[in-house]
Amino acid sequence: MFSLLQEAATTAVEHSEGAVVIDDAATHGTDAAAHGAVAAESAGLPQLDIATFGNQIFWLVVTLVVLYLVLSRVALPRIAAVLSDRQGAVTGDLMAAEEFKLKAREAEAAYDKALADARAEAQTIVARNRAEIQGQLDAAIAKADAEIAARTAESETRINQIRVSADASAREVARDVTAELVRSFGGQADDAAVAAALDGRMKGTVQ
Repeated sequence: MFSLLQEAATTAVEHSEGAVVIDDAATHGTDAAAHGAVAAESAGLPQLDIATFGNQIFWLVVTLVVLYLVLSRVALPRIAAVLSDRQGAVTGDLMAAEEFKLKAREAEAAYDKALADARAEAQTIVARNRAEIQGQLDAAIAKADAEIAARTAESETRINQIRVSADASAREVARDVTAELVRSFGGQADDAAVAAALDGRMKGTVQ
C-alpha cells in the first residue's frame, strides 16, 4: 500500500515537471517571435534598403535589356509584319477598286459606243428601207400613171370612135329624114344638096 502511494506521488511529480518544461518552451518561443517582429519592423521594406540598390539596379538593367531584346526580336517584327500585311492588303484593295473603276468606265464607254453604233445602224437601215419603199412607191406611181395614161388614151380613142360613129349615124339618119321630108313635100331630093345642107348645119351646131 505504501509502495503504491509512493509510485503515484512520483508520477505526479514527473507530470508537473513536464508541464513546467513545456511552459518554459512556449514562453521562449513567444519571446523569439516577438524579437523577430521587432527586428523586421526595424529593417523596413527590402527594396528601399540602400545596401541592395546595386543588386536591384543590375537586375533592373537586365530586365530592361531582356524586354528590349524580346520586343525588338519578337514582338515588334510581328507587329511590323502585321502592319505591313494590312498596308499591303489595303493597297491591294485600293488598286483593285481603281482597276474595277477603270473597267467600269471602259464598259460604260463600250456600252455608249455600242449604243451609238446601234442607233447609227438603225438610222441607216431606216434610211435604206425608206429609200427602197420610196423607190417602190415611185415605181408603183409611175406604173399607175402609165396605166392611167394608156387607159385614158384608149378611152379617148374609143370616145372618138364612138363620136365618129355617132356622127356618121346621125348624118345618115338626118339625110334620110331630110330626103323623106323633101319627098313628103312633093319635091325631088338631091342627095348632094341634102349632104351639103346637113354638113353646113352640123358644122354650125358643132361650132
